[in-house]
Amino acid sequence: MPPDSLRILLAGLVDYAGLFPPASLSMADVATNYAAYGASSDASMLGRLVVPVARLGELTAAMAVDDRTARGTWRISALATDDHPHDAAQISAWNVSNTRAVVDSVELRASSASMIADAVHAFQAVTVFVEVPLAGDTSSHLDAIQRAGARAKIRTGGVTTDAFPASRDIAGFLRACADRHLAFKATAGLHHPLRNSYRLTYAADAPRGEMFGFLNVFLAAAFAFKGMAERELRQLLEERDASTLRFAEDAISWRDETIDAQRLTDIRTSFAIAFGSCSFREPVDDLQQLGLL
Repeated sequence: MPPDSLRILLAGLVDYAGLFPPASLSMADVATNYAAYGASSDASMLGRLVVPVARLGELTAAMAVDDRTARGTWRISALATDDHPHDAAQISAWNVSNTRAVVDSVELRASSASMIADAVHAFQAVTVFVEVPLAGDTSSHLDAIQRAGARAKIRTGGVTTDAFPASRDIAGFLRACADRHLAFKATAGLHHPLRNSYRLTYAADAPRGEMFGFLNVFLAAAFAFKGMAERELRQLLEERDASTLRFAEDAISWRDETIDAQRLTDIRTSFAIAFGSCSFREPVDDLQQLGLL
Protein backbone atom coordinates (compact mmCIF):
# COMPACT_ATOMS: atom_id res chain seq x y z
CA MET A 1 0.00 0.00 0.00
CA PRO A 2 1.44 3.42 -0.91
CA PRO A 3 2.39 5.78 1.91
CA ASP A 4 -0.15 8.40 2.97
CA SER A 5 1.74 11.26 1.33
CA LEU A 6 1.64 9.59 -2.08
CA ARG A 7 -2.04 8.69 -1.72
CA ILE A 8 -2.77 12.33 -0.93
CA LEU A 9 -0.83 13.50 -3.99
CA LEU A 10 -2.63 11.04 -6.29
CA ALA A 11 -6.18 11.29 -4.90
CA GLY A 12 -8.62 12.15 -7.69
CA LEU A 13 -5.72 13.40 -9.77
CA VAL A 14 -6.73 12.05 -13.22
CA ASP A 15 -9.73 13.49 -15.03
CA TYR A 16 -10.47 10.86 -17.67
CA ALA A 17 -10.69 12.34 -21.19
CA GLY A 18 -10.78 9.25 -23.37
CA LEU A 19 -12.84 10.99 -26.06
CA PHE A 20 -9.86 13.13 -27.01
CA PRO A 21 -6.60 12.49 -28.93
CA PRO A 22 -4.53 10.47 -28.99
CA ALA A 23 -7.03 7.91 -27.63
CA SER A 24 -10.11 9.31 -29.47
CA LEU A 25 -12.43 6.57 -28.19
CA SER A 26 -16.17 6.30 -28.73
CA MET A 27 -18.56 7.53 -26.06
CA ALA A 28 -19.64 3.93 -25.39
CA ASP A 29 -16.06 2.82 -24.77
CA VAL A 30 -15.31 5.86 -22.63
CA ALA A 31 -18.36 5.26 -20.44
CA THR A 32 -17.49 1.58 -20.05
CA ASN A 33 -13.89 2.44 -19.20
CA TYR A 34 -14.83 5.11 -16.68
CA ALA A 35 -17.14 2.68 -14.89
CA ALA A 36 -14.41 0.02 -14.83
CA TYR A 37 -11.80 2.46 -13.51
CA GLY A 38 -14.20 3.60 -10.81
CA ALA A 39 -14.63 0.00 -9.66
CA SER A 40 -10.93 -0.88 -9.81
CA SER A 41 -8.34 -1.01 -7.03
CA ASP A 42 -6.92 2.26 -8.40
CA ALA A 43 -10.22 4.15 -8.24
CA SER A 44 -8.85 6.63 -5.70
CA MET A 45 -6.82 8.24 -8.52
CA LEU A 46 -9.88 8.80 -10.72
CA GLY A 47 -11.35 12.27 -10.96
CA ARG A 48 -14.04 13.64 -13.26
CA LEU A 49 -15.07 12.45 -16.70
CA VAL A 50 -14.37 15.10 -19.37
CA VAL A 51 -17.15 15.48 -21.97
CA PRO A 52 -18.03 18.32 -24.37
CA VAL A 53 -21.32 20.00 -23.53
CA ALA A 54 -22.56 19.15 -27.02
CA ARG A 55 -22.11 15.41 -26.33
CA LEU A 56 -23.84 15.16 -22.96
CA GLY A 57 -26.82 13.51 -24.66
CA GLU A 58 -24.52 10.79 -25.99
CA LEU A 59 -23.25 10.19 -22.49
CA THR A 60 -26.79 9.72 -21.22
CA ALA A 61 -27.42 7.12 -23.91
CA ALA A 62 -24.12 5.35 -23.22
CA MET A 63 -24.85 5.12 -19.51
CA ALA A 64 -28.30 3.69 -20.22
CA VAL A 65 -26.99 0.83 -22.38
CA ASP A 66 -25.31 -1.02 -19.55
CA ASP A 67 -26.34 -0.46 -15.96
CA ARG A 68 -22.78 -1.13 -14.81
CA THR A 69 -21.78 2.21 -16.31
CA ALA A 70 -24.28 4.05 -14.14
CA ARG A 71 -23.39 2.95 -10.62
CA GLY A 72 -22.67 5.81 -8.27
CA THR A 73 -22.83 9.49 -9.13
CA TRP A 74 -20.39 10.49 -11.82
CA ARG A 75 -18.84 13.95 -11.71
CA ILE A 76 -18.55 15.49 -15.16
CA SER A 77 -16.31 18.31 -16.34
CA ALA A 78 -17.93 19.75 -19.46
CA LEU A 79 -16.01 21.49 -22.24
CA ALA A 80 -17.94 24.58 -23.26
CA THR A 81 -18.28 26.24 -26.64
CA ASP A 82 -18.17 30.02 -27.12
CA ASP A 83 -21.95 30.20 -26.58
CA HIS A 84 -21.86 30.23 -22.81
CA PRO A 85 -25.55 31.03 -22.10
CA HIS A 86 -26.67 28.19 -24.38
CA ASP A 87 -24.20 25.75 -22.81
CA ALA A 88 -25.20 26.79 -19.31
CA ALA A 89 -28.85 26.11 -20.11
CA GLN A 90 -27.95 22.69 -21.55
CA ILE A 91 -25.95 21.79 -18.45
CA SER A 92 -28.72 22.92 -16.13
CA ALA A 93 -31.31 20.85 -18.00
CA TRP A 94 -28.98 17.83 -18.14
CA ASN A 95 -28.28 17.98 -14.42
CA VAL A 96 -31.99 18.15 -13.63
CA SER A 97 -32.76 15.14 -15.81
CA ASN A 98 -29.91 12.94 -14.50
CA THR A 99 -29.78 11.20 -11.15
CA ARG A 100 -26.59 9.24 -11.87
CA ALA A 101 -24.25 12.01 -13.05
CA VAL A 102 -23.73 15.70 -12.49
CA VAL A 103 -21.79 18.37 -14.34
CA ASP A 104 -20.05 20.25 -11.56
CA SER A 105 -17.27 21.94 -13.51
CA VAL A 106 -16.86 23.60 -16.89
CA GLU A 107 -13.71 24.21 -18.92
CA LEU A 108 -13.56 27.02 -21.46
CA ARG A 109 -11.47 29.58 -23.26
CA ALA A 110 -11.97 33.32 -22.91
CA SER A 111 -9.68 35.95 -24.41
CA SER A 112 -10.56 39.02 -22.34
CA ALA A 113 -11.47 40.02 -18.81
CA SER A 114 -15.05 40.82 -19.83
CA MET A 115 -15.44 37.42 -21.52
CA ILE A 116 -14.15 35.68 -18.39
CA ALA A 117 -16.56 37.62 -16.19
CA ASP A 118 -19.48 36.87 -18.54
CA ALA A 119 -18.60 33.18 -18.59
CA VAL A 120 -18.52 32.90 -14.81
CA HIS A 121 -21.84 34.74 -14.65
CA ALA A 122 -23.37 32.31 -17.17
CA PHE A 123 -22.11 29.22 -15.34
CA GLN A 124 -23.02 30.30 -11.83
CA ALA A 125 -23.93 26.81 -10.63
CA VAL A 126 -20.61 25.12 -11.49
CA THR A 127 -16.87 25.62 -11.04
CA VAL A 128 -15.32 27.33 -14.05
CA PHE A 129 -11.81 26.61 -15.33
CA VAL A 130 -10.48 29.13 -17.86
CA GLU A 131 -7.60 28.06 -20.09
CA VAL A 132 -4.60 30.37 -19.87
CA PRO A 133 -2.50 30.87 -23.02
CA LEU A 134 1.18 30.92 -22.08
CA ALA A 135 2.01 33.36 -24.87
CA GLY A 136 1.31 37.01 -24.20
CA ASP A 137 0.22 38.70 -20.99
CA THR A 138 -0.42 35.77 -18.68
CA SER A 139 -0.58 37.96 -15.58
CA SER A 140 -3.57 40.00 -16.73
CA HIS A 141 -5.37 36.81 -17.75
CA LEU A 142 -4.79 35.28 -14.31
CA ASP A 143 -5.86 38.50 -12.61
CA ALA A 144 -9.12 38.48 -14.57
CA ILE A 145 -9.75 34.82 -13.68
CA GLN A 146 -9.14 35.57 -10.01
CA ARG A 147 -11.42 38.64 -10.02
CA ALA A 148 -14.19 36.62 -11.62
CA GLY A 149 -13.94 33.85 -9.04
CA ALA A 150 -12.91 31.20 -11.58
CA ARG A 151 -9.98 28.80 -11.72
CA ALA A 152 -7.14 28.53 -14.22
CA LYS A 153 -6.29 25.78 -16.69
CA ILE A 154 -2.96 25.14 -18.38
CA ARG A 155 -2.21 23.02 -21.45
CA THR A 156 0.95 21.00 -20.82
CA GLY A 157 1.31 19.16 -24.13
CA GLY A 158 -0.40 17.59 -27.10
CA VAL A 159 0.24 15.21 -29.99
CA THR A 160 2.98 17.29 -31.63
CA THR A 161 6.28 18.50 -30.20
CA ASP A 162 5.35 22.16 -30.64
CA ALA A 163 2.32 21.69 -28.36
CA PHE A 164 4.56 21.35 -25.29
CA PRO A 165 5.41 24.56 -23.42
CA ALA A 166 8.86 25.27 -22.03
CA SER A 167 9.65 24.45 -18.41
CA ARG A 168 10.08 28.15 -17.68
CA ASP A 169 6.53 28.82 -18.88
CA ILE A 170 5.00 26.18 -16.61
CA ALA A 171 7.19 27.30 -13.71
CA GLY A 172 6.07 30.90 -14.25
CA PHE A 173 2.43 29.83 -14.40
CA LEU A 174 2.71 27.81 -11.17
CA ARG A 175 4.52 30.63 -9.40
CA ALA A 176 1.90 33.16 -10.54
CA CYS A 177 -1.02 30.94 -9.50
CA ALA A 178 0.57 30.23 -6.13
CA ASP A 179 1.16 33.94 -5.51
CA ARG A 180 -2.53 34.56 -6.17
CA HIS A 181 -3.76 31.41 -4.37
CA LEU A 182 -5.51 30.70 -7.67
CA ALA A 183 -6.53 27.06 -8.16
CA PHE A 184 -5.75 25.36 -11.47
CA LYS A 185 -5.95 22.15 -13.44
CA ALA A 186 -3.75 20.90 -16.28
CA THR A 187 -4.53 19.05 -19.48
CA ALA A 188 -2.72 17.15 -22.25
CA GLY A 189 0.66 15.48 -22.30
CA LEU A 190 0.80 14.18 -18.73
CA HIS A 191 0.44 10.43 -19.27
CA HIS A 192 3.64 9.53 -17.41
CA PRO A 193 4.90 10.16 -13.87
CA LEU A 194 8.29 11.64 -14.76
CA ARG A 195 9.81 13.85 -17.42
CA ASN A 196 11.32 11.92 -20.32
CA SER A 197 11.11 11.24 -24.04
CA TYR A 198 7.97 9.33 -25.00
CA ARG A 199 5.90 8.53 -28.08
CA LEU A 200 3.45 11.37 -28.65
CA THR A 201 0.64 9.12 -29.91
CA TYR A 202 -0.22 5.43 -29.86
CA ALA A 203 0.79 4.85 -33.48
CA ALA A 204 3.71 2.44 -33.93
CA ASP A 205 5.62 5.01 -35.98
CA ALA A 206 4.70 7.98 -33.78
CA PRO A 207 7.35 10.64 -33.23
CA ARG A 208 8.88 10.99 -29.79
CA GLY A 209 9.13 14.13 -27.74
CA GLU A 210 10.01 15.44 -24.30
CA MET A 211 6.92 15.17 -22.09
CA PHE A 212 6.37 16.50 -18.59
CA GLY A 213 5.59 14.06 -15.81
CA PHE A 214 2.49 14.51 -13.69
CA LEU A 215 4.55 13.93 -10.53
CA ASN A 216 6.89 16.71 -11.67
CA VAL A 217 4.07 19.15 -12.36
CA PHE A 218 1.99 18.54 -9.24
CA LEU A 219 4.94 18.38 -6.87
CA ALA A 220 6.20 21.60 -8.45
CA ALA A 221 2.77 23.09 -7.79
CA ALA A 222 2.95 22.02 -4.16
CA PHE A 223 6.41 23.48 -3.70
CA ALA A 224 5.40 26.65 -5.54
CA PHE A 225 2.59 27.10 -3.04
CA LYS A 226 5.16 26.62 -0.28
CA GLY A 227 7.25 29.43 -1.80
CA MET A 228 9.81 27.76 -4.07
CA ALA A 229 11.42 30.12 -6.59
CA GLU A 230 10.99 29.68 -10.35
CA ARG A 231 14.55 28.49 -10.87
CA GLU A 232 14.06 25.51 -8.56
CA LEU A 233 10.60 24.88 -9.98
CA ARG A 234 12.13 24.53 -13.46
CA GLN A 235 14.63 22.01 -12.09
CA LEU A 236 11.84 19.98 -10.52
CA LEU A 237 9.77 20.10 -13.71
CA GLU A 238 12.76 18.67 -15.60
CA GLU A 239 13.62 16.00 -13.01
CA ARG A 240 13.99 12.51 -14.54
CA ASP A 241 15.50 10.58 -11.63
CA ALA A 242 12.83 8.80 -9.59
CA SER A 243 15.33 8.20 -6.78
CA THR A 244 15.27 11.94 -5.97
CA LEU A 245 11.64 11.59 -4.86
CA ARG A 246 10.96 10.10 -1.43
CA PHE A 247 7.47 9.28 -0.21
CA ALA A 248 7.06 8.85 3.54
CA GLU A 249 3.84 8.52 5.50
CA ASP A 250 3.94 12.13 6.68
CA ALA A 251 5.86 13.94 3.92
CA ILE A 252 7.17 13.98 0.35
CA SER A 253 10.73 15.04 -0.41
CA TRP A 254 12.50 16.03 -3.58
CA ARG A 255 16.26 16.27 -3.11
CA ASP A 256 16.62 18.65 -0.12
CA GLU A 257 13.05 19.99 -0.23
CA THR A 258 10.21 18.53 1.85
CA ILE A 259 6.49 19.15 2.14
CA ASP A 260 4.38 17.59 4.87
CA ALA A 261 1.28 15.53 4.19
CA GLN A 262 -1.15 17.91 5.91
CA ARG A 263 -0.03 20.86 3.82
CA LEU A 264 -0.15 18.67 0.73
CA THR A 265 -3.76 17.77 1.53
CA ASP A 266 -4.71 21.45 1.64
CA ILE A 267 -2.86 22.16 -1.61
CA ARG A 268 -4.48 19.29 -3.51
CA THR A 269 -7.91 20.28 -2.22
CA SER A 270 -7.78 24.00 -2.94
CA PHE A 271 -4.94 24.66 -5.38
CA ALA A 272 -3.52 21.87 -7.58
CA ILE A 273 -6.77 20.17 -8.57
CA ALA A 274 -6.30 17.59 -11.36
CA PHE A 275 -5.07 16.90 -14.87
CA GLY A 276 -7.01 15.70 -17.89
CA SER A 277 -5.70 12.59 -19.65
CA CYS A 278 -7.09 10.48 -22.48
CA SER A 279 -5.61 7.48 -20.66
CA PHE A 280 -6.18 6.44 -17.07
CA ARG A 281 -4.25 3.17 -17.28
CA GLU A 282 -0.98 4.70 -18.51
CA PRO A 283 -0.44 6.86 -15.42
CA VAL A 284 -1.40 3.96 -13.14
CA ASP A 285 0.70 1.38 -14.98
CA ASP A 286 3.77 3.63 -15.01
CA LEU A 287 3.47 4.23 -11.27
CA GLN A 288 3.32 0.47 -10.78
CA GLN A 289 6.44 0.02 -12.89
CA LEU A 290 8.23 2.52 -10.67
CA GLY A 291 7.17 0.51 -7.64
CA LEU A 292 5.07 3.35 -6.25
CA LEU A 293 1.76 1.48 -6.46
